[in-house]
Amino acid sequence: MDIKNCCREKNTPSMEASASSRSAQGACLQKSCCHKESDASSSDQERGECGTKTITTPARGSRYVEEGTTIIEHVTLGVEGLTCVGCENKLFRSLDAIRGVHNLQTSLILSQADFDIDADARTVNEIIREVTRATGFTCQRVNTQGRNLEILVPGDARKFISQKRAHGVEGLVALDKRTVRVTYDAKLVGVRDLLDNTFGSTTTLAPLRPYAEFESGVKQVRKTFYTTAFSALLTIPVLVLAWAPLPQHDVLYGAISLALATLVQVVVAGPFYPSALRALLFTQVIEMDLLIVLSTSAAYVFSVIAFAHQVRGHPLSTGQFFETSTLLVTLIMVGRLVSAFARHKSVESISIRSLQIDTAILVNGDGRYGQEIDARLLQYGDIFKVMPDSRIPTDGIVISGQSEVDESHITGEAVPVNKMQGSNIIAGCLNGSGALVVRLTRLPGENTISEIASMVDAAKFSKPKIQHLADRVASYFVPVVVALTLITFVIWVVIGTTIQDQSKGSAAVQAMTYAIAVLIVSCPCAIGLAVPMVVVIAGGLGAKHGVVFKSAETIEIARKVSHVVFDKTGTLTKGELSVSAEEYLSGSDSSVASLALGLTINSKHPVSAAVAAHLHARAVQPALVKDVKSITGKGIEGVWNGTIVRGGNSRWLAVQTRPQVTSLLSQGRTVFCVSLGDELLAVYGLNDSLRADAISVVSELQHRDIAVSIVSGDDDGAVQKIGNQLGIPGAHVRSRCSPEGKQQYIHAIMAQRGQTVLFCGDGTNDAVALAQATIGLHMSSSSGTDVAQSAADAVLVRPALAGVLVLMDLSRAAFRRIVFNFAWCFTYNTLAVLLAAGAFVRARIPPQYAGLGELVSVLPVILIALQLKAFKRR
Repeated sequence: MDIKNCCREKNTPSMEASASSRSAQGACLQKSCCHKESDASSSDQERGECGTKTITTPARGSRYVEEGTTIIEHVTLGVEGLTCVGCENKLFRSLDAIRGVHNLQTSLILSQADFDIDADARTVNEIIREVTRATGFTCQRVNTQGRNLEILVPGDARKFISQKRAHGVEGLVALDKRTVRVTYDAKLVGVRDLLDNTFGSTTTLAPLRPYAEFESGVKQVRKTFYTTAFSALLTIPVLVLAWAPLPQHDVLYGAISLALATLVQVVVAGPFYPSALRALLFTQVIEMDLLIVLSTSAAYVFSVIAFAHQVRGHPLSTGQFFETSTLLVTLIMVGRLVSAFARHKSVESISIRSLQIDTAILVNGDGRYGQEIDARLLQYGDIFKVMPDSRIPTDGIVISGQSEVDESHITGEAVPVNKMQGSNIIAGCLNGSGALVVRLTRLPGENTISEIASMVDAAKFSKPKIQHLADRVASYFVPVVVALTLITFVIWVVIGTTIQDQSKGSAAVQAMTYAIAVLIVSCPCAIGLAVPMVVVIAGGLGAKHGVVFKSAETIEIARKVSHVVFDKTGTLTKGELSVSAEEYLSGSDSSVASLALGLTINSKHPVSAAVAAHLHARAVQPALVKDVKSITGKGIEGVWNGTIVRGGNSRWLAVQTRPQVTSLLSQGRTVFCVSLGDELLAVYGLNDSLRADAISVVSELQHRDIAVSIVSGDDDGAVQKIGNQLGIPGAHVRSRCSPEGKQQYIHAIMAQRGQTVLFCGDGTNDAVALAQATIGLHMSSSSGTDVAQSAADAVLVRPALAGVLVLMDLSRAAFRRIVFNFAWCFTYNTLAVLLAAGAFVRARIPPQYAGLGELVSVLPVILIALQLKAFKRR
């Protein structure tokens, strides 16, 4: 299977592309639409050599990138004004209509749009202007590449950015009159060097801004709150004049109510008018704003007409109901305020970025003379101190001190991990009782927190298949409601004139109250939020349990897994191999050992790395082996004194029948052979041990009637030994599997009806199998690679097999809540429309209270999604 180009032959689209792989434009073996192919991969492709283009599948009908198209820029926009699924559809359609925009994804929850542009596209600023014109939304580009720093400059920011760029500075953007965003290469210049030496002492750090998804949420909540408060202040006097037992001054009260209601209609409800018109004219979408415009306008206009009749001395029998239009608008705004606040808090509460602390203690090499600085000022080469009971500011290596570190928020591991000199520590983890002096390895913004958060955000942009059903229902919702409104109006006119013996005017007025109630009480927003709210919570919750979903589709289908296939070395076993037997067959032991070390010294594969570590411990000096390369699924080879030297499994070297090899194989050991030309020089026997939770996880899977298999490139004896220890039937144990063999085994299982296969592996040679399986689960480890991770659908942040159960249980819990949300949306809208339309004799929803519909319909959906935070693995 051609990993780079086979997408042309497939019709099963992938739902995911991680932020990092999109920006890199060519992440190796990214999960693509080709992942169900059964053809074998060539070995050079399996090595993970990067292709020349990234293939991602656009969401909801976006155009495919044509062959030969050059993506020149990746863009993420923060969007203010997204309040419901109709708004998201409008944003999507307006961007999708722009030439040169590809791989478009939008997120209502994040209030963001994510896409690539090619050489045919307009500039980003022109795209923003076009979207603003078509939708009325305020858009701002979110910088997702490079290191960014916001500074306060003396004088005019526009003049400041016109200066010549200093060494390491990649871009300057004026955000306002005094604030400038600096993009720089942190490997070329440190941030403190920029501030102290390049820009001068007069520049200072700007106040820390919230992350993009938080910032847009805060702005939306703040704007909606002010609008709602203003509407409420104007509505309360109208209600008092209409309902309080005051002296009779109908014309005066009517005039005051008219003035206040007009302000509400113009200032508060006014923005709904251009929004609804833009949706109709530019994107041909009939959305929720149109229902609000029709209902509030009808109530307001009718009240004006009624007031005019009253001024002339011929009041209508119904009187005025300015309180209906004003209360309607206010309650609609209350619903939107609560919905916006709940969405914002939901995103904030599960965001792993909240673990990033703002300060760090900078020290010298011996850990003394500490100075607390803003964490944004850290640069490569820094040494910082982590005090007891404080969070770790960024990734690093301990150079002195000892402590226990709580990594539960990052890896899901509940037991504190001992840290000492040489230990790696992870940003966001909580230090224990000891102080640690740490050398920085990754900067804030590029550390583990940011890496996990980027993958989680990518999943938030993707949409599971069930979301497409929700979007389709929501797209028909408003036209259906408009039709029901007209039917309700006609029916009540007929009832009023024929059954209730009313005049045509009175019947029309009564019918209008029912029609207005139907228009506004129905709410498609809950349908649009039913899936993405759960996906957002599940994605953040999974990350806190050590499982990162890279696509929303994985959250949807993991509950259906019927067969789990594990790699052996480094997945079921610890991958901490040790040489327990060695035999040298030709030449002196020292010279052969030297040659073996020269071949394996830079290898990351667990077997060859274990051999190298063993020889290092014996103080062997490596021979100079040139042109060393990895042959996936076989071993490594290089050139020594003009002769090819190979190290790998016995089958590749065709020595599996030699007595020295068969003896070790019969003992269930992993065998590593070294040959020079056609001559076998050495044989190493290695032992490995099971992970602590391997037996319990496999037993639990089997208890759930989920089949379990092992596929490994190792020799038969070693694989069968592990299979026996785990109680896996011999028919489900496959040894001596090349990457193609693993792929073919998984394909054969998937060919059986109703099989959903999860493959869990950690190495480069597992990348093809990860891509082939219904769900590819990559286990992070010291030997894991970006190639394997980019091919996977989900990532285990720590090497713990319990993450397999977390993935399936969380998927099951999320799906239950999605089903409940859909059931609630259907129940609410059915009952609400019937009550508003007067279908029940003794119960109805008056038009002035119909504005509560958005609050009543949306709030349960959000609360049910939030309840997922109480998730615990079975």
